[in-house]
Amino acid sequence: MLTGSKTSLSCSVTPYGLLDGADIYLITLGNGNITVDVTNIGCSIMSIHTPDRRGEQANIVAGFTDPLEYTRNPFYFGSIIGRYVNRIGGACFQLDGRTIRLSANDNGNHLHGGLEGFNKKIWRIRNSYYNDREAGVLFDYTSRDGEEGYPGNLYVQVKYTLNTAGQLQLHYHAVTDKPTPVNLSNHSYFNLSAFEVPHIGDHVMTIRAKAFTEKQRQNLPTGRILPVQGTPLDLSSPKRLGEGIGRLAEDRGFDHNYVLDGIGPRAQDGTGQTSIDQDGAPPAVEVYDPHSGRLLRMTTDRPGVQLYSAGWWDGSLQGAHAQPYRRHGAFALETQAFPDSPNRPEFPGTILRPGETYQTKTIFTFAIK
Repeated sequence: MLTGSKTSLSCSVTPYGLLDGADIYLITLGNGNITVDVTNIGCSIMSIHTPDRRGEQANIVAGFTDPLEYTRNPFYFGSIIGRYVNRIGGACFQLDGRTIRLSANDNGNHLHGGLEGFNKKIWRIRNSYYNDREAGVLFDYTSRDGEEGYPGNLYVQVKYTLNTAGQLQLHYHAVTDKPTPVNLSNHSYFNLSAFEVPHIGDHVMTIRAKAFTEKQRQNLPTGRILPVQGTPLDLSSPKRLGEGIGRLAEDRGFDHNYVLDGIGPRAQDGTGQTSIDQDGAPPAVEVYDPHSGRLLRMTTDRPGVQLYSAGWWDGSLQGAHAQPYRRHGAFALETQAFPDSPNRPEFPGTILRPGETYQTKTIFTFAIK
């Protein structure tokens, strides 16, 4: 792993002007070896600079150099997604005998929080700090009752911490005053070559998952959980992403929810939210780039992860890497409950109720191999 010294931990908050009367900031976390830039627009990770095997630092995530660019971010680069990552079929669901209708922004479905999801909100910086163990920033946002059709006032906190062990930890916390679905995630796209190689086909990935949620043409689940064995989705042992991408032409590559090992389809922690203990857990996902030597491990307490290989990137956006972001130029690992869970009682529950607390964590560990 990429360790930093305790004397080199840092956190800076730089004002970046006003947007609609709200203050915009650039926050930089560092541990002497890794640097992470974040903006409070969408609570978005703008860049993650890590060294390659030669010790040369470069940005391994897609994004923009100007925080204000995150007001136009059609591919959700680095942003927090909420209230619900992925799709809710028909933009509606039943909750306690009522039909809840949400904004429809994806062929009649509700995708990634709707028309003005959490990725477009200006979050408040509640705290920023560094000590001898970690540097961090804590954001919060209140999603009002009825926003995008969701019931209840939902108070959300997201904290990013970078520690001396080379880990970027993402902490999510939420409470509500009415029952409501909650399924938060971060939508960073990684290319471990720092986009020196514009296609991720040579990245080698392992996902600790023996199953996936079968989906229909509109990317909605059928409700069936199927084995990955014998399919292009089988990444239970290390495989080049290009092998699967080449066999998934109809899906434009990977865009599938994996059922992570160790999580039962209805495992819950008593709050209606699925959770597991991460202490000592092996990584859910491991990715290696032979070009740069960079290694990424991801650990999560979510029951699923959506692997998306940027099949809908079309070269129309040019970001921080001074080149168009083209199809299969990066991969996203969206840790989540399963898609359309409010309409699928057989899936892990996502309804948060008053008096309960939504609390999850995802960890990215950066290393060199």
